[in-house]
Amino acid sequence: MLAMRFSLTTWNINSVRLRIDLVAKFLQSMRPDVLCLQETKCIDDAFPLKRFKRLGYEHVALNGQKGYHGVAVISKLPFEATDIRTFCDNIDSRHISVAFGAKAQLSKPLVLHNFYVPAGGDIPDPRAQSKIRAQAPLPRRNEGVRALASAWR
Repeated sequence: MLAMRFSLTTWNINSVRLRIDLVAKFLQSMRPDVLCLQETKCIDDAFPLKRFKRLGYEHVALNGQKGYHGVAVISKLPFEATDIRTFCDNIDSRHISVAFGAKAQLSKPLVLHNFYVPAGGDIPDPRAQSKIRAQAPLPRRNEGVRALASAWR
């Protein structure tokens, strides 16, 4: 197996279907090996898979939902596995992970986690900002992230 480097790009797309032409132009000019998207805002069946495949991105892992959140990993490199995790018992499509390994010619396996964490605004006011109310259990979420980080060591 080869030790391999690859390029990774991440983009909070805020609707992949609305911005697919921008994404296509970006992919054609920059050619990253892996693209992580957040806020795809579409169900998995409505994701523009054909367009990505025509651009050379054959491997796609999705965790979407209609009009809200959603994450995706689009890759030229094949995945060994994919996984979706929930945090704080919220099933809200904010996480997807993919594992790269022998199929991608990596000498060491790599697990890539793509998260969407909503922003709360510039001034934290839980009464006025629903996103901050949704983040109220954030310390518990951080414990889950710490547990993931410990597993990677």
